[in-house]
Amino acid sequence: MNIDMIRTAAGRLDGHARRTPLLGSPFLDRLAGRRVLIKAECLQHTGSFKYRGAFSAISALTAEVRANGVLAYSSGNHAQGIALAGQQHGIPVVIVMPSDAPRLKLANTRALGAEVIEYDRGRENREEIGGAIAAERGLTLIPPYDSPQVIAGQGTVGLEIAEDARRLGIDRADVLVCCGGGGLTSGVALALQAGATGLCARPVEPVGFDDTARSLISHRIERNATTAGSLCDAVLTPAPGELTFPIMDRLCGPGLSVTDDEALLAMAHAFQRLKIVLEPGGAVALAAALFRPSEIAGDTVIAVASGGNVDAPVFARALSMLGGDSA
Repeated sequence: MNIDMIRTAAGRLDGHARRTPLLGSPFLDRLAGRRVLIKAECLQHTGSFKYRGAFSAISALTAEVRANGVLAYSSGNHAQGIALAGQQHGIPVVIVMPSDAPRLKLANTRALGAEVIEYDRGRENREEIGGAIAAERGLTLIPPYDSPQVIAGQGTVGLEIAEDARRLGIDRADVLVCCGGGGLTSGVALALQAGATGLCARPVEPVGFDDTARSLISHRIERNATTAGSLCDAVLTPAPGELTFPIMDRLCGPGLSVTDDEALLAMAHAFQRLKIVLEPGGAVALAAALFRPSEIAGDTVIAVASGGNVDAPVFARALSMLGGDSA
């Protein structure tokens, strides 16, 4: 896994993935006590950065292998990215999704033409289910994060951050990244190492599901006791990936964690001040930027808003947290 793979993936994604903006607000700056810039990947196709890795992986397959179809397992954002990229390539797509995934994510994945197979997150193993189906049908498995081509696609987020930081004259900043298995975080870290050495990628996770933060401390892969119990479904994984963790261990700064309520409040602030919609898991990096100021160095922080696929009741709950405050 190296920067050349990320740059090659960027070439394949050119004309397909959106180049998402860095957004800012003086209101958020005041709340955080420093300049806050938000990389709005919630505006990416299918509402999250996952489209980048999905298209990168599918487009890297040979035409013969690709034609047989692909399979992925996902709580929703990787699912939608694979479904759309598969549709664009005209190939069969099968997605293994937890039955408790947000209704919006399940519906969108089916609407994009994928066959969805649901499973019980608490009692069944998605890797075993997916592996058996892939073998039976001759499908190529595209994991949500532990895949070189997926990491390469997600790393294009980091290329864009590095370019925009140079344009804005930012040569030093923490780059906070919503982190599940680490595909986005490791890809961004590799891109920043090559193109913006003063920018440091740092993973952000929900409190109680901070496997990556703990792994960075012990320098070995630590596991979560459970993968259920947080609103931040997009970043709930058992452990960092076998491919992603060594990259993060080498290149990332210390991890941070935020509560579900802080993620919800960050969603509300993002909507009120930036007019963007985030999901809880896609808002944890912004939440850390806003509510963990003592754990961040420098006068500028960049937060990746990684996804915006949220069910209406959860979004309404987030907005209600602001009450009548409009100052």
